[in-house]
This record gives sequence, C-alpha cells and structure tokens, in this order.
Amino acid sequence: MRRGLIGAVTAFALLVAAGGWFWTTRSLSLPVAAVEQDVPVRVFGLGTIEAQVSSRIGFEVGGTLTAVLADHGDRVTAGQVLARLDTTAQAVRVLRAQAGVQSAEAHQARTTATLERATAQMQQKRSLAVRRRELAGRGTASVETAELADTEAALAVADVAVATADTAVALAALAEARANLLAEQTALAKHTIAAPYDAQVINRLREPGSALGPNETVFTLIDATTIWALAHVDEGRAGGIAEGQGAEVRLRSLPGVVFSGRVVRIGLESDRVTEERRVYVRCESCPPNPVLGEQVQVEIEVGRLARARLVPEAAVVGFDGATGKVWTIDNGTLRQRDVRFVARTLDARLALDPAVPEDWAVVTRIPRALRDGWAARAQ
Repeated sequence: MRRGLIGAVTAFALLVAAGGWFWTTRSLSLPVAAVEQDVPVRVFGLGTIEAQVSSRIGFEVGGTLTAVLADHGDRVTAGQVLARLDTTAQAVRVLRAQAGVQSAEAHQARTTATLERATAQMQQKRSLAVRRRELAGRGTASVETAELADTEAALAVADVAVATADTAVALAALAEARANLLAEQTALAKHTIAAPYDAQVINRLREPGSALGPNETVFTLIDATTIWALAHVDEGRAGGIAEGQGAEVRLRSLPGVVFSGRVVRIGLESDRVTEERRVYVRCESCPPNPVLGEQVQVEIEVGRLARARLVPEAAVVGFDGATGKVWTIDNGTLRQRDVRFVARTLDARLALDPAVPEDWAVVTRIPRALRDGWAARAQ
C-alpha cells in the first residue's frame, strides 16, 4: 500500500509538471495591433445649452403692472414694448414739472425786461449827468444840480447790476425747472419696458395687476443667435483643444441627432474641484427651439492621425497619460516593453508613438497573466 501511494503521488506530480510545461511552453495565439489609416482623435465633454447674451429685465421703479404684451417663447425686436406700469401718479408729476417750467420761463422773461428797462434808464441818466456838468461848468446851472444828476446816474448803474443778478437767478431757476421736467419725463418713461435687442422671451414671471418693487424681474430674454454649448472637459484631455476646431453636439432630448458646431472660447480658469476646463461650442446648425440648461454631449475633433497603431488602454500596464508597458511578440517570444503614446481615442485606445518599431507586434488583448519568454504568435 505504501508503494502504491508513493507511485500515485509520483504520477500525479509528473502529470502536474507535464501540464505546467505544456501550459508555459505552448505557443499562445494573441491579437496584435494593426496599422489603421486616417484615425480621428476626439475629446469628450458633458455640458449644457446656454446663451451668451441673456438678460433678466424689469422696471427701475415700483408700481402696479397694468399690461404685459409678450409671452413665453415670443420673438421680439429691439425697442418693442413688452410691459407697462400704471402711470397716473407719474403723469401728474410731469404736468406739475411742466407748469414749473412755464412759471420759470415767465419769471425769466420779466427779469429780462426789468434789466432792459434799467439799462435804458442808466443810459438816460448818464447823458443827463454829462449835460448838467457841462452847464455847471459854464455857470448856467448850479453845482448841486450837477452832483444830484451824478448820484442818480450811479443809482441807475446799481439798478442794472441788481437786474442783471435777478436775470441770472431766473435763468438758473429755469434750468432747474427744465431739469426737473426731464427727470419726471424720464421716470415716466421707466414705467414702460422695451426689448433691448432682438430677443426671444424665455420666461415671463409677472401678470397684470401685480405690485412690483424696483428692479424686480418681469422677463428673461436671450439673444437666440448666441446659443452655445458649455462643455466641461477633463484637464488631462483638454490640452489639444483650440479655438476654431470642429465639434459634434448631441442633445439629451434628441440623442439620435448630431448638431455641428465649432469651438469659440476656451475658459482660462479650470474648476479646482472637478479639475475640468470649460469649453464653449457655438452651433452651426442649431436646434429650432433651444432649451437652456439641457444636458448635451460634445465631441471635439482635436486632430487626425494619418496612420496609427492603436492599443486598448486595458492592454497597457502602468499607463500614466503618456507612457506605459505593453506586451510584444518578438521572434515568437513574449517581451514586455516600455513605449510612448501620442494620442487617445474616445473608445479608450492609445496610439503608439511612430518611433515604436513596426516589427514589434504589440498585443492588444491579454487573456491572462503573461510572462517574459513565453512562446506566442501573432493572431
């Protein structure tokens, strides 16, 4: 029995050894990377539909909303009236300001007439004083009469100075009244909202009869020609993105439709938490009714490779973004080598550096743990 047990163990050990020898020495058939032509290199990003020009507009003054002339989805032109407030109280203020201007104009006209009268009297009394002095010099008039004429001429000059000052005060009062009228007319104009540009109404927030405070939002407007997709792209993939590159945009609501676009802006500040860069893509064929905030998928073509050998990232050991280890078949033997990659495709394949010798058959699928020196052949 002891001899039989030893024989069985020996036979089992020989069988295991034979199996191991066969497993390690048999030639493995492994797929290898082939040369592909005109390979596009794209970068993927998730984002939302936004408008570059977007405005929340309301009245600068408070009041009761009496008319709303635009609704959700409407297209409006620059200068088109969108809403009005009750203008009764403000219209009264404008009338009062107009009356103030008329009063100031009348006062200014009166002071001007007074100045003209004082000027005429001054000239007459100056002429009289000159004649009296001449007569007093000839002895035909008394000196007292000449001195009285000089005094009256001096008083006339003072009257002109007073009338001139009154005229200046009247002119200032008239300017103040006109400025007050302009202010009241401006306040009256602020009781009306007009579209600041050709726009589309995205949201209407108030209805007629609502009491509004100053600067309370009534409408949200966008310039429909400035719709773009804001995509968030991983920093590690964003290095090749440049303005002007073509892109494809897919809306979440229309997953089967591809909208073409072009990169128009690249954010100069990355998100410090998500480590993503903001990339703005302007659509060239836009959806008919864009929905702000809708999720989109953006693919940006950053280049094309005339010819390349692509290796799945799963077949690369220790990939750090630029280099890694791959298995190659060299003269029927497996070897692990360090290689460099120049690009990454959206389907997680890495393009080998053209400097990697083409006679290195790079394995693209690793079925199990491999070792240097095992026999293998390219599939």
